[in-house]
Amino acid sequence: MEMGNQVREIQYFFSGQHFSDGLRVTLGILLPALVFTWFGHLELGVLLSFGALSVSISDFPGPPVHKRNGMLICCLSIFVVALITGYARMHPLIMGAEVLLFCFFFSMLAVYGNRAAAIGTAALLVMVLLMDEPQQPSEVPLYSGLVLAGGVWYMLLSLLVYQIRPYKPVQYALGECVREVARFLNLKAGFYSSGERLEESYQKVVAQQIVVNEKQEAVRELLFKSRLLVKESTNTSRRLLLIFVEVVDLFEQVMLIHYDYASLRERFEHSGILDKIAGAIRAVATELDVLGLAIQSNTRYKNQLDLNAQLEELKQSIDGLNAAYAGSSTTYGGEGVIRKEESTLVLKKVLINLKNITERFRGIVSFMNSDARQPVNSDHLQYTRFVSHQRFDRKTFFDNLSLNSSIFKHSGRVALVCLFGFVLTKVLSYGEHSYWVLLTIIVILKPAFSITKERNYQRLVGTVIGGTIGFCILLIITDPLVLFLMLVVLMIGTFSFIRINYVVSVSFMTPFILIIFSFLGADGFSLVQERIIDTLLGSAIAFTASYLIFPNWESAQLKKHMLEVIAANEKYLMKLADRLRGMPVDTADYKLARKDVYVSSANLSAAFQRMLSEPRSKQKNSGELHRFVVLNHILSSNIATVAIAVSSNEQLQYSPDSLRAIRRALAVLESTRKKLSESSAAALAVAAEPTSSTAELAADDQPVRQEEKAAPGLSSEDMLLKEQFGFINRIVLDIRKSAEAVVA
Repeated sequence: MEMGNQVREIQYFFSGQHFSDGLRVTLGILLPALVFTWFGHLELGVLLSFGALSVSISDFPGPPVHKRNGMLICCLSIFVVALITGYARMHPLIMGAEVLLFCFFFSMLAVYGNRAAAIGTAALLVMVLLMDEPQQPSEVPLYSGLVLAGGVWYMLLSLLVYQIRPYKPVQYALGECVREVARFLNLKAGFYSSGERLEESYQKVVAQQIVVNEKQEAVRELLFKSRLLVKESTNTSRRLLLIFVEVVDLFEQVMLIHYDYASLRERFEHSGILDKIAGAIRAVATELDVLGLAIQSNTRYKNQLDLNAQLEELKQSIDGLNAAYAGSSTTYGGEGVIRKEESTLVLKKVLINLKNITERFRGIVSFMNSDARQPVNSDHLQYTRFVSHQRFDRKTFFDNLSLNSSIFKHSGRVALVCLFGFVLTKVLSYGEHSYWVLLTIIVILKPAFSITKERNYQRLVGTVIGGTIGFCILLIITDPLVLFLMLVVLMIGTFSFIRINYVVSVSFMTPFILIIFSFLGADGFSLVQERIIDTLLGSAIAFTASYLIFPNWESAQLKKHMLEVIAANEKYLMKLADRLRGMPVDTADYKLARKDVYVSSANLSAAFQRMLSEPRSKQKNSGELHRFVVLNHILSSNIATVAIAVSSNEQLQYSPDSLRAIRRALAVLESTRKKLSESSAAALAVAAEPTSSTAELAADDQPVRQEEKAAPGLSSEDMLLKEQFGFINRIVLDIRKSAEAVVA
């Protein structure tokens, strides 16, 4: 099994988006330099390659219109920057002023999202690479035009590749999304494995939910923002759309495999049934992983395991356990009188969830293997509600010109630090490539301290590893053809890993840069030494600045994320309450509430993980925050579990006490949200009493499980549902306690 996973890892890489990007970027950068070198104009070819490299930074996956517009703006930006830098570099004071202003302005573009931030990075890259380029005033327009031409060349190449394979980016993104859902499901199996601690399992699952959310958002960006894919009537576009809808619903079904695991282990661990459940879950996860590879590589799915046999074996084990309980005496618990044979119902629910997942799984397979001629449901017209819309106006920019904006503080930090680095390299003047210091600062400095710290470590490790490899290559290999072939391989590796593993990317990048300079006649050893020194100096400056100049600590942002996740879960629970009251709930509204929960939970989890990388003195209430993150994950999973049960079985009986439990949970969430909105501990004490709008809902605030003893006439399924209502009620009370501890 382990060998099969490793083989699929390799297949995923070579059939995926990142390797494809590596090939395209390498071709776009190398070809101009090779053509001009053939005609004896290497220097002009290098300028074209600079332009291509810069525009490739802004070539993010996305709708074709966004890609085209982004690269067009990037081409214009690098041309203007190249033109201004060509003249400003002749006067150190003017060049210093340009460094200060451009670093601030282009860093501020991050307020418009990742693509705009990449355009800013590309512009700063051109400024840094050209600031030491010897140019006569008469040559500046030519050099700037060549940089522009290189950018236009890469843009045309990228758009041409898209036109040839318009659906490939969506297939890549869908395949990766399914793969991460498979990993999430595999981690869920840990809750049933006797050898794994529940606390560690929760940490892994919550971290993986962040990744799944990122992948789903990437697919939404490609599918729902592209009129070509959503509205055109080709078989491929309909099939991709239907597959993604099934994938999202399948992920919700995966979230349903959630119960009171501590109680499950206490009741069933001795029987060995939980390990069998874990094995069945991992089998489904393996098949899902294989399916993701088939989607990504656009090949037919070939099953590796017989899921029907796996689930049938699990069913027989559960039936055997149930038979062992049959006819036994009754037991008395917190819920009243419950027959022992009914206690296996929760196991049957897990089995039903697994069967539902496999049904969704088969639905995806059927869409892959069919021509999808059936019409797409008209609900897709509402899909624009499921994607965020970025405003590109002056107001957004000027509204962020405040110390309350993390982007503004980051931009000011970048501007000041780059100016310091520029002055330092001019004063020291210890090498021919001192601009590497500025380049390191620009690449490492990020809005959050934790990300800067991580990128700093990755850059240092990658540079040392890559420098060692590069020196060995130059020492051993002297054949220019072999060196060139190694250069191509290293470039492909650099641009393939740059968005997924920065250490590996830099480890490839450093030797390929050294090989390029060796072709230009530079000494290998001195070049490696200078590269490492410049990286160390730039890293030290960037890391120190992130701590001292306008630091941005995650602990200051967490309350906002906590409020968002509470509000999302409150809205999600309200949809469940509406269903319990018999009110119609629009499918799109329900799915939108579900999506908001997943997104807000992922944002909170990511912010919490970043906080753990900050200095210990800045990690406030980390224990309670972790508990808050886990409890909200448990809450959303249980809401989804009950919501599916309610919508799929209209025969269930809902006692007034069960409905009161949901009302009480809503009241507790509302009061918790109001407490978090307050800015002081004194205000928290005032907000502890329910408001007039929630007092009636929160009446009789006693544990629900105490009230619902042996309600007559309820089936075993009704009893299990009632137990889940009580569990939700207890979870929201624990969430309130954690929130109180955080803001106290």
